[in-house]
Amino acid sequence: MLKLAYHKLCSHGGGKLRCCLYAQTSGFHRGQPRLAPRSFFGVEDYLDDDNSRPYTYKKEKKSKNLDKHVSFKQRTVAYMEPFTLDVFISKRFVSASLTHRVTSKQVAVAGTNSKDIKAVLKSRSDIPACLAVGRILSERAREADVYTASYTPRERDKFEGKIRAVVQSLIDNGIDVKVYLD
Repeated sequence: MLKLAYHKLCSHGGGKLRCCLYAQTSGFHRGQPRLAPRSFFGVEDYLDDDNSRPYTYKKEKKSKNLDKHVSFKQRTVAYMEPFTLDVFISKRFVSASLTHRVTSKQVAVAGTNSKDIKAVLKSRSDIPACLAVGRILSERAREADVYTASYTPRERDKFEGKIRAVVQSLIDNGIDVKVYLD
């Protein structure tokens, strides 16, 4: 395209007209971009922190502690104990699920909000409701060929009362649950 325009200009003007093409260049001066396209906010953010790659590339996460070593157990625990138990208890209902750690898919779910459990229970958030959720979750887990799970309570949860009832009901109905209390 530029060659064609150049030849047309040169053919009309003969040897007298000499055309010059200017192109915007970008360069670096003391590590700072010069003549660079600016972003919406006026900050030159088209390069990452160390000015090596455009911002569209995925940046590598830099560890704060460079001497930190990830142990073999930390790397393999997701594969050795692939299923985790998640229990959520509110004032109105109880729900629990077994999730595969690697694929993040829920294998079995039970809760007192489902129609089949809701009709049978008097209250949806008391201890008998927690026992029923554990029993139904264990049946659904055995249908999916899951017989072991691990459970780590959330920071705000104590392992007592209703949460303990759900876990104990799972253990009583044939699911081996390892509880990690930190």
